[in-house]
Order: sequence, then structure tokens, then C-alpha cells
Amino acid sequence: MSSKRNRRCAAVAATAALVLAGCGGVGGGDEQTPEGGAVLTTMGFGLGDEVAEVRANLANEAIAPATVQVGGSAFDAQQFLSAVASGTAPDMVFMDRQLIGTYAGRGTLMPLTECIESQDVDLSQYREAALGEVTLNGEVYGLPEFFNNRVVLMNDAALESAGLEPAALSTANWDALAQATGQLTRIDANGDLARIGFDPKIPEFLPLWAKANGVDMISADGRTANLDDPRLVEVLEYTVGLIEQQGGWGKFKAFRESFDFFGEQNPVAADQMAAFPMEDWYLNQVASNSPDVPLVVSPFQDRQGGPVDFVTGSAWAIPTDSAHPELACTWIKTMSDAPSWVAAARARVEQRKADGEAFTGLYTANHVADEQIFSELVQLDDLPVYDAAVSAVLEAQEHAFSMPASPAGAEFRTAWQGAVNRVLEGGQQPAEALAQAQQEAQQALDAAPQG
Repeated sequence: MSSKRNRRCAAVAATAALVLAGCGGVGGGDEQTPEGGAVLTTMGFGLGDEVAEVRANLANEAIAPATVQVGGSAFDAQQFLSAVASGTAPDMVFMDRQLIGTYAGRGTLMPLTECIESQDVDLSQYREAALGEVTLNGEVYGLPEFFNNRVVLMNDAALESAGLEPAALSTANWDALAQATGQLTRIDANGDLARIGFDPKIPEFLPLWAKANGVDMISADGRTANLDDPRLVEVLEYTVGLIEQQGGWGKFKAFRESFDFFGEQNPVAADQMAAFPMEDWYLNQVASNSPDVPLVVSPFQDRQGGPVDFVTGSAWAIPTDSAHPELACTWIKTMSDAPSWVAAARARVEQRKADGEAFTGLYTANHVADEQIFSELVQLDDLPVYDAAVSAVLEAQEHAFSMPASPAGAEFRTAWQGAVNRVLEGGQQPAEALAQAQQEAQQALDAAPQG
């Protein structure tokens, strides 16, 4: 067995436990079209809408006569590792940026140094928080796509019914927020939850709450966990307490899972949710399905009242054993370049006009693209509710942070999310759960490759 094959198999063995749900794509190879052009393969990406299709068409033009076989709509860890082990790795892979460090650290993704130099990729166009997620030990391993901001969405009609102003739901004042949550929560005659007053969105948004309380859950170099910090224990006690005061996790979770989250009777329109932190893309959902809902959006605030924004997203990477790394580089560069994003946004505007719906923007990891999109294409003068909402998101993203790349990023996330779930389900108290998570996470971080 060759040394390259040995390294590949060792990398797969080291990451075999990193399993995520989803449907994946297909592996790569040295296939040729009848005309002699290479056929590139992808994994984790699907052409689900005009934003993806327009950019993919531009990327296809950039590598012609080579072609791309797009496979799957979500990254599948097992399928990726199996493809790597069998020597059929895809040419390009699209995955959560928080996983880039894990696979890069184990040698399954190639650093993009040569790609960036040969294609003259302008890294300054990417937002710092997004670029940090794909940079491990000073090497860039991915080109970032969307920039998922988190802001607080509020149903103004629900607030008015309780005699409250949006300021009452500021995350800066935890006592006032808990009181407002109680005023907004509705219980029906059967004792069941009829409206959530405030959903803290845990475990998913724990890093946002942590940052707001002055805690970095992992060190900047991605090597040291900080999950047993007393301030993080305080966060978990508080957020779980918000859920307990609304009937407890069982009722809370069951009620939330009953929502028609993407329909006309979404939880805001149906008065099932008074307020919750949420990703910015949900604005487009509400604007499309229930544009008359009196929505109020504000940045999440830290304990001192300053905006704070936890961002995530996906990125394109090139597996170490890609059969066509140069073409893959051209393709992923084009997918994430500013002109491609602007062209996609124009297509989205036209589609929204045809459907009689508002365009509330695309929030990308490319700030050059966003500046043009929001200055030229987002026109919401006739929709002051959404104009104000977009302004709130733009304000929030100026205060964005992300979790740093880590060679054990997947295991780290599993550790802290597991801790939150054990507390929600009543199995442990916050301090005990986070102490266990700290031990699990640090062991994984210490065992990870050092670069």
C-alpha cells in the first residue's frame, strides 16, 4: 500500500466517528465526457433554487469544456469518509464551516494556498468571521458562502397584547426578559402551551448566549475548551430556566415541533411564538408567507447592551485526493466570488417580483457582494417593517463572531450540545453536565493532530 493510501486510511480511521445526518453526493474519479472534458464531482451541494443555479452556471462556464456532476443536498460524513477511503473522493465538497478544521486536521482536505495564488483569489472580500472558521494553523482550507446572522425576532402583535414594548425583550436584562417571557407565555385550558413567550433556542444558540455573557467556549486557536466556566454555567441555568417557566422541556419541545415553520401559518403568523433569536434567512420566509405580520427585529445584546452576532455557514473545500484540483479551484472561486453573488441576487429579485414578494437580501460571507446587493437591489421603502428588520441584521453583522476552526471541531460541538440536552432532559444539572462536556471536549482536542 502506498504512503498516500496509508495516510488516507489513517485519516479516515481517525474520523470514523464523525457522523452527521443528511443525504450526500457521489465520489470522484478520472471520468471524461465524450468530448474529452473532465467530469468533476461534488458532495454536499444541491441546486435547490435560483441562487445556487445562477452561480453554478457561472462556475460551469469558467471551467468549460469540463463539466460538473452535482450530487446530493447535504453533507454526509460517512459517505465522505467512505469515498476518501476507497479512493473515490469528490473533487469538491460543501460542508458546515465548523467541520472544516476537523477534516483539515486529519489530512482529508487540502490547504488552498496554491489555489488562492494561482487563481488570484481575493481573500479580503470575505468577512473575517467566516474566513476564521476555515483557517487552521494559518492555512485556508475553504472558501465561505453564506453568512448566517442571528437576531431577535418579535411578534409585535403579541407584545402589544401584553402591553409590552420590544425593549422589554432585550437580552441585556435577564431579569426583565424572564418577566416578559412570563407575561407573553400562554397556557390553554388543558394546561398545554399555546404560545411561547421567548424561545432561547438552545442547544443551537448556546455560543451566542455565552458570548453575550463574556465567555468564549473555545480558545482562539481551537485547542482549549472553556465549557466549565462559571459564566457558561450561569447561561445554561438561565436559558433552561426560561424553558422551565414555560411548562418544561417536554411540553415546550412538543409544541415547537408542531409548528408549520415554513408556511402561511408559521409560528409568528399563528401567534404561537412571541419572540426568539433566529437566523436572518427566516425573514425571507416570513416576508413570502405572511408579509403582513407585524414583525420587529433587533440585534441580540450582550449583558452591557451591545450588539452581538453569532454567525455560521458553509464553505467549499477540495479533498486531498481530488482528481481535478485546479479545475475545482476555479469552480469554487467562481461560486463564492462577488460578481457571482450579485448575479444570483438579481435572479432572486426577478423571481420575487414575478411572485409578488419582497426581496430582503442575501447575507453572504462576501462583504463586497453584500455592499452592492443591499445598496442596489434591496428596495423596501414600501415595506417599513422589513426595511427596519434588514437594517437590524446589517447592524448585527458588524458585531459578528464565529467559533474558531479546530482540529476536533465536530467532537467539541458534540460535547457541548450533549451537555445541554442532558440538562434539558433532566439527566444532569448544568454545572455537572458542563464539567463532563469539558472533560470530553478537551480529551478530543488533546488527541487531535497538532498540525
